[in-house]
Amino acid sequence: MANKPKNKQTDNTIARNRKARFDYTIESNFEAGLVLEGWEIKSLRAGKVQINDSYIFAKNGELEWVGGTIMPLISTSTHIHANPTRSRKILMHRYEIDRLIGQIERKGYTLVPLALFWKKNGRVKIDIGLAKGKKEHDKRASIKERDWQREKARTLKIR
Repeated sequence: MANKPKNKQTDNTIARNRKARFDYTIESNFEAGLVLEGWEIKSLRAGKVQINDSYIFAKNGELEWVGGTIMPLISTSTHIHANPTRSRKILMHRYEIDRLIGQIERKGYTLVPLALFWKKNGRVKIDIGLAKGKKEHDKRASIKERDWQREKARTLKIR
């Protein structure tokens, strides 16, 4: 029998924003592209990215990802001045952007980055969630529901 590698990653996810699902109620998900520089791609391959506390906002009819940190590698060229927290343009179809901007402005939604991942062609994509903020009692209810599901699984496992 051949031993399978234990750390082989079947998921193409680069980074997840797990706190977003706790702080927001996600209504729908969108997949979008990002405008990145070469040193940023190399840093993403090395896993030097953090998307917690980042957000997406509309500016001049375009969407931008702000607050995401991509740390430059030590081997980054000296003539490139890497800015780890620069805003990055999001690539989507015009009708999708217009629809999202309309929902942000009129209905009180917000756009939250949920994950960064690789596509088959080597492109980096960002998973965007159209979300509404949760109140404190909603967060307590989700904690209670999660604990109940965990307890139920333990009970069924024992039997």
